[in-house]
Amino acid sequence: HVQLVESGGGSVQAGGSLTLSCESSKYTGSMNCMGWFRQAPGKEREGVASIYTGGATTTYADSVKGRFIITRDKARDLVYLQMNGLQPEDTAMYYCAAGRTSWWLLLNVAGYKYWGQGTQVTVS
Repeated sequence: HVQLVESGGGSVQAGGSLTLSCESSKYTGSMNCMGWFRQAPGKEREGVASIYTGGATTTYADSVKGRFIITRDKARDLVYLQMNGLQPEDTAMYYCAAGRTSWWLLLNVAGYKYWGQGTQVTVS
């Protein structure tokens, strides 16, 4: 059973940056992708970015392209989400997820099996 723990959330002013980290308590080798999702109050959880664990192929939601960067430290089994140019509409709880899925589900909650508890990002 894979457990994921996010960190790095916080409060920042518009235009600022934050980097989120996701640590796995166990080996995620059976998973082929890692993703970051977010959920704002009253809204559905949405995919933000994903990365294939076998390589460096990444996928981003249109709303964050050019501002967010997802990376993976394979040796340490860590996944990062660097967020630049943050705006108030980026305010949400951010979740790390791991799954074994196909490309059409990379930003879909249905494509992921394991989830972290989330870390709050607030942009004012």
